[in-house]
Amino acid sequence: MSAAADDLRPASGATPDRAPFRAADLLARREPTLALLIALSAVAASRLSPYFLDAGNLLDSTFNVAEVAMIALGMSALIVAREIDLSVAAIVALSSLAMGWAAAAGFGAVPLLGVGLAVGALAGSVNGALVTRLRLPSIVVTIGTMSLFRGLAQVALGDGALTKYPQGLLDFGQGYLAFGVPNSTATFALLAMAAGAILHFTPLGRAIFAIGANPTSARFSGLPVDRIRFGLFVVSGLLSGLAAWFLTGRIGSTRPDIATGWELEAVTMAILGGVAITGGAGTVAGVVLAVVLLDEATFAMQLLNVPGVVIDVALGSLLIVTLAAPEIARRALGRLWRP
Repeated sequence: MSAAADDLRPASGATPDRAPFRAADLLARREPTLALLIALSAVAASRLSPYFLDAGNLLDSTFNVAEVAMIALGMSALIVAREIDLSVAAIVALSSLAMGWAAAAGFGAVPLLGVGLAVGALAGSVNGALVTRLRLPSIVVTIGTMSLFRGLAQVALGDGALTKYPQGLLDFGQGYLAFGVPNSTATFALLAMAAGAILHFTPLGRAIFAIGANPTSARFSGLPVDRIRFGLFVVSGLLSGLAAWFLTGRIGSTRPDIATGWELEAVTMAILGGVAITGGAGTVAGVVLAVVLLDEATFAMQLLNVPGVVIDVALGSLLIVTLAAPEIARRALGRLWRP
């Protein structure tokens, strides 16, 4: 072997310079952190409550998260593309209102699904058109439409509620698939697999990431940036309409305050799952893990009779810790291995 080649070989016992940075990159990924937190919280909850590990209880707990998790999938894709939709919860209210009126006119469960999806798509189209045609910031647009859509529901319903829904809708919203899996949970799982396949394994998914990384470069590369962004808002509206159909069937009523706060929950799931708020990065797997962690933590605290306000504080703290821990570990590891 030549002397030059010998010079390129690391000294005996020396650690290659790139090794610590590979470890740091692993720590910076959100999925391992979330998986560890899920395991730790499961162990802790099972020790504190004998009812936590009951399969039936765990599956039933997903009723409370599946609908907003559907919305989080669309929210995640928008954030990857450097956009956001804060009107999703208001779209749920507007879609549920339209379904209530349609049910009063004699519509069955399946036609009501069409009504919810149509209203959601229309609302998403309004958001998309304002953002892509008028070049308005999506956060400003969707704050405005959030007030508009929610206001329409409140004006239409006042202090009342719509409660006359067909039994087929109630049965599906409150029903189970095989092995005790709620219908809404199974639907979310299918949507997550579809979203993961599209976002990570198709040209469309690569285009969405490219738009989020640098919209100007993506436009000059020939990508239909506005068309894709418009489509993402429509998909977000469709998922909100679908969530409205499941939620309305589960609770059997439409109220003006339905789904209040879901926009923040959806954003939390996306950001906790590792979707970069600056766009261009994130995984569907991370979002799914975030949904599991939030559901698990909430269910455990409910079993322990923790007050709702304390649960909100705990989940907010969990978000901050999960965001900060990988960065702190990465910096600490970088200092430790600094030559």
